Amino acid sequence: MDIFKENHNLIVFNCNTGNISLEEFLYGNEISGRLFKRLYKNKHIYLNGKFSRKSTELKRGDKISIYMEDEENNIAPEKMDLGIVYEDDDLLIINKQADMVVHLTKSHQDNTLSNGIAYYFKEKGINKKIRFVNRLDMDTTGILIVAKNPFAHQQMAIQLEENTVIKKYYCLVEGVVEQDEGRIDAPIGREEEGSIRKIVTRKGQNALTTYKVKERFKDATLVEVQIYTGRSHQIRVHMNHIGHPIIGDTLYNKESPFIKRQALHSYYLKARHPRTHNDIEFIAPLPDDMKQLIDLMEN
Repeated sequence: MDIFKENHNLIVFNCNTGNISLEEFLYGNEISGRLFKRLYKNKHIYLNGKFSRKSTELKRGDKISIYMEDEENNIAPEKMDLGIVYEDDDLLIINKQADMVVHLTKSHQDNTLSNGIAYYFKEKGINKKIRFVNRLDMDTTGILIVAKNPFAHQQMAIQLEENTVIKKYYCLVEGVVEQDEGRIDAPIGREEEGSIRKIVTRKGQNALTTYKVKERFKDATLVEVQIYTGRSHQIRVHMNHIGHPIIGDTLYNKESPFIKRQALHSYYLKARHPRTHNDIEFIAPLPDDMKQLIDLMEN
């Protein structure tokens, strides 16, 4: 098999300097040690089209390629509407719907987003594992990133760790938020051992959220929120902490007669593409249930 005909599985780098080994060059391009070892063991690192030793010294103008081999995906496929926003060889961007579990768990072995993606991959002949880059709670809607190969997953994970990904949400909260904008810099940890509920606590992990008021209603506020850390339940905990819990959030607030979930939507995401390094941004419009809730608040 001539893998160089399957360009979608190849990531190509150009060497613009000399006096550097093949291994040093790839580490300098943020290839992790774990991924490098796997690629090298399987002889999936190429210099000008041929497998080369990692100690080989590069010259200016050399082309270095890494090959993303096919993988086995053992998740049961289920046909469903994924709400695909964008797709290329490296990424699948989904506008996640409400009441949708993302990962398989002991209590959710089917009807998860993973099952739906497995079906889509099978239909499209994409022989790769499913790698989620970011997380969304079951009842949070909006933009979800799936990496289609280990390289894309690792590159996107680095951006998340370095907090260079811009993530913005809309939420409807109880009460009228008086300040037009604010900053919540408060560590988050578990309420007690074994509990899924989180609280602001000095023993928690650092968490930073900013918010801007978009519209005020009689007893509620539409807020745009940006998070700079990725703590579990971060927005829900922080908005509750300042006295404005999200409407419909049964864990940190109470049920709402007007919406069947927490009114929280990941509407905007901007990042750097893992292969081209160009900026990419995605917008997911407000879902119908949140639009209807806003209409009710306005009347």
